[in-house]
Amino acid sequence: MAIETHTILPRLLTTRPLADATILEAKKRGVEISTLSFIDTAPIHTAEIIEEIQAALLMSTTVVFTSMNAVESVVEIMQDQQPDWQIYCIGQTTKSLIEKYFGEERIIGTADNAVALADRIIEDELSDEVIFFCGDQRRPELPDMLFAAGILVTEIVVYETIPVHHKLNQSFAGVLFYSPSAVESFFVNNKLDPRTLVFAIGDTTATTIRKFCSNKIILADKPGKEGLAKKAIDILALN
Repeated sequence: MAIETHTILPRLLTTRPLADATILEAKKRGVEISTLSFIDTAPIHTAEIIEEIQAALLMSTTVVFTSMNAVESVVEIMQDQQPDWQIYCIGQTTKSLIEKYFGEERIIGTADNAVALADRIIEDELSDEVIFFCGDQRRPELPDMLFAAGILVTEIVVYETIPVHHKLNQSFAGVLFYSPSAVESFFVNNKLDPRTLVFAIGDTTATTIRKFCSNKIILADKPGKEGLAKKAIDILALN
């Protein structure tokens, strides 16, 4: 009599939504992906912030975006305006949104992370003043580097990050993290099995993970959450 066996698919947790195509590809290759966000974001549209955004929209200036959330918050106020901006940005998702709403021709420089972007802005020597649209938990490296190089940075905080403290009731073969704030929120109520692989979008996120566990951390080869997910799928795939 034949013995029936069942293969348990390796489970991967992503802490940010992924494209349907990525999840489908994972399933075809024997990896089951679950999605659970540990942070939420909300635009900050107080009368003061709206006034600052509207004033910036009327300026011919250089602006910096390091987050898709900042782009979306500004766009909500922009409506049909097309500002005369030179734009620096990071990441594929943020860059794509800027191309959609401002035009590809407005982008004058990109980089994989905030530090590299600051280096690019300093090297270009195109402006001695920039407007930085950011969130309430932005990292200090970019504005600090620009300030040290003599570039005036006007920060406009256009969104806030809100932790969401879920409690997991299952274990995973791998967990994908994309920001330090998501890492901190995750570990409020959760611990990782020592065998769980941890995938980090960059060095800053990896450093935060190391504060909470000693699991093996695998870094992304290139910027973008889909690229990190595909690397995790390659490692965990059954075929």
